[in-house]
Amino acid sequence: MATNPKSPSATKIREHGGEFFRAYPQLWAETESSGQAEFFSEFEEVKRLNAEGQILSNQKVVDYDTKEYPVETVVAKYLARKKDDDNELFVPDYQRDFTWNQIRQSKFIESMLIGLPIPYIFVADVTEKEARLEIVDGSQRVRTLAAFVTNQLVLEGLTKLNHVNGFRFCDLEIVRQRRFLRRTIHMIELSEEADEEVRRDVFERINTGSDVLKDMEVRRGLGSGPFLKLIEECASNQLFKELAPLSDYAERRREREEFVLRFFAYLENYHNFDKRVREFLDEYLEKTQLNFNSQRESELRAVFISMLQFIKQNFPNGFLKAGHHIRTPRIRFEALSVGTALALKQNPNLAVKSLEWLESPEFKDYTTSDASNSRPKVIKRIEFVRDSLLAS
Repeated sequence: MATNPKSPSATKIREHGGEFFRAYPQLWAETESSGQAEFFSEFEEVKRLNAEGQILSNQKVVDYDTKEYPVETVVAKYLARKKDDDNELFVPDYQRDFTWNQIRQSKFIESMLIGLPIPYIFVADVTEKEARLEIVDGSQRVRTLAAFVTNQLVLEGLTKLNHVNGFRFCDLEIVRQRRFLRRTIHMIELSEEADEEVRRDVFERINTGSDVLKDMEVRRGLGSGPFLKLIEECASNQLFKELAPLSDYAERRREREEFVLRFFAYLENYHNFDKRVREFLDEYLEKTQLNFNSQRESELRAVFISMLQFIKQNFPNGFLKAGHHIRTPRIRFEALSVGTALALKQNPNLAVKSLEWLESPEFKDYTTSDASNSRPKVIKRIEFVRDSLLAS
């Protein structure tokens, strides 16, 4: 059979592999149609080598250890110093809120009581000096255990243990309470070598179908407009980046743009927040896009800039909880930014004499509790900041 002179040689295939055929698709088509099996064979080999190389290049060496703790210890690690946001076992910002309803929590406790296998909890040692453990996967289970052991959860909807419906932890026999607290939980602990991107990747892959942190990416992909351009402009503000540091991974996933959207949405409509945050933001974005003009653009930009300047002048740590922290919690940002903007609206010449309220039990409760995205908490934390600034 005659050889097509335009067809790539086996040597070129070996040297360039898939990149060659991406560059010269017509040549590959001619090679394939000419019936030159040897070239097809070479190409298949290169595809396999390329695939193997891609697998190897994306493999992450993740050091981990398997540990086992009794329920009592897990709950203690989660609750101790939680009000100060310094608990050893903590839930990171990128995780979901406490979404399990009472029946789902009860079913989990039922499984624990009758001795069914419990999935591993994934944690990561993320702070070298503090040795805190970030819950990568399993926050719903940990929070359910804490709610039950502290008598906040009333069991309901149980079928196998229907006589336990209506019980709190304290209603169980003392012997059963002790055995429950001694029941062990298996944990896979990622070492401090696992960076934030690895931890988030683990979380999203374990939670199949999870769209956490993709919301702003989706919104950006659905279209553009002057309001989205304003959000992008504000997100790129250098003062904002200084006051509210985020990880490189969060920046790539447009977390900073979501912070800006949350600021505008709560500033203009926090009293009407009564649903899931995603739906609230989506509705606000859609309505604002439809009724956006140059005057409103100027007003919103000015409000955002004045808020940042005020934070810079009066809050030594910006939106961070402390100077040694390296990530900005969403809830704290929302409370401080929106509360500040509302206070400045009432008093443009606002002067701050004291920030003692930042360390108050009320502010910590409004910004660190599990019900952080309930409507009452959203309103309370924003107005607490507003009123504290106006009263100082």
